[in-house]
Amino acid sequence: MVEPPADYGFWLFDFDGTLIDIEDGYMTDVMNEVGSRLGHAFSTREAETLWHGLGGERNAQLRAWGLDPDRFWEVFHEVEDPVARAEHTYLYDDAEWVGELDRPVGLVTHSQQRLTDAALSQLGIRDWFDGVVCCTAELGWKPDPAPVRLAMDRVGVDGADGVLVGDGPQDVGAAWNAGLAGVHVERHGHQRRGLCVLGDRRVRSLEELLGGTDPAPATD
Repeated sequence: MVEPPADYGFWLFDFDGTLIDIEDGYMTDVMNEVGSRLGHAFSTREAETLWHGLGGERNAQLRAWGLDPDRFWEVFHEVEDPVARAEHTYLYDDAEWVGELDRPVGLVTHSQQRLTDAALSQLGIRDWFDGVVCCTAELGWKPDPAPVRLAMDRVGVDGADGVLVGDGPQDVGAAWNAGLAGVHVERHGHQRRGLCVLGDRRVRSLEELLGGTDPAPATD
């Protein structure tokens, strides 16, 4: 079993971009089809910006490009196929230790339930988590603390000695709003992201969170 830092009694994780990611070819195919249906040809940079949440809040970015966010997400979810997405999903190498944690572990993701279920099954990691929460409009979206609190309930914890690890500012915000520590893992570098994400800890690799590892600042 992995020995985590003693100050984290339980762990919550974001999913896409934190523990897993999607092959570039699949992302390109999906965004090309979405763009075709919307009459908007997404450049490679625009596709990456939306897919990875670079530059901040996605809906604001869509509006800046003259696109209606509700219509975009409607079409996006029509195009995406859970099985196809799962088949093009990979687990980050530095996330392998999460499956060996000897503390309560939960998942809090913006990904739809059907997509999350398919990815968990495809990767064979469903048993890593004591509870899984997929955000919805009714429940709330991070940084709203409601999904985090529901995950804590499903994991069976109610204290403030836990941590939420994610790759976006909304993850740290949700952690803080729920009274937890927030850790940001920077997968792209702040220059590509277009902003620096604050957090109780900022790391470039999840391996920096292992017990006895001195975290390095995320500076690129």
